[in-house]
Amino acid sequence: MQFTSFVLSALSIGSALAQAGVTVHVVRVGSMNGSLAFYPNNIKAAVGDMVQFQFAPNNHTVTQSTFDAPCQPIAANSNVTGIYSGFMPVSASSTTTPTYTVMVKNTTPMWLYCSQGKHCQNGMTMVINENTAANSTRTLAAYSALAAKSTVNLPGTAVSGGSSNTTTSTGTETGSGTGTTSPSGSGTSAPQATTSGSAAHHVRAGDAMGLGGLFAVAVAMFL
Repeated sequence: MQFTSFVLSALSIGSALAQAGVTVHVVRVGSMNGSLAFYPNNIKAAVGDMVQFQFAPNNHTVTQSTFDAPCQPIAANSNVTGIYSGFMPVSASSTTTPTYTVMVKNTTPMWLYCSQGKHCQNGMTMVINENTAANSTRTLAAYSALAAKSTVNLPGTAVSGGSSNTTTSTGTETGSGTGTTSPSGSGTSAPQATTSGSAAHHVRAGDAMGLGGLFAVAVAMFL
């Protein structure tokens, strides 16, 4: 399995994380201008890196699939459980940002989509560690093209593979998760409406990510 799930309650982890030098890749799920996309949608992450998904309004998921069957959870077509964030409802006026954080366990390509409505078919797809050197036909563009033709868009059956938290915004979302967080994970809900967000980037664990983000990253120190 490429990612591991984790739960931490320790509070004094910031300095340890900074010393560990863990890299956190931040991905915005949806955008504030209404477009359906992950920002960025094609990232390279080393083993041990963290990927934190930050959810914009209105309601999205991060769901893993196989390359050949996009818009379907990977468990439906393989013996891999995969990752599934559950639905993350966010109102346009919300001052909190749900996050879902996973740790990279190997560099096998990871194909992801949003299982809300027709978001997968409409281009809300992404890949972690695309490897065209191994197979030049398995590109994000090819995956997205297959997704556009899919007749279904299915969610996972249970949240798996990562840690969820809610970040309290101190102003406009920056994509770095700046702010404080509550220790409670954001739950799942029935499918709702569509999209939103801003561009994302990657940060060092010692940067200002919010306490909840640091909780998720800190697991690297204890595995």
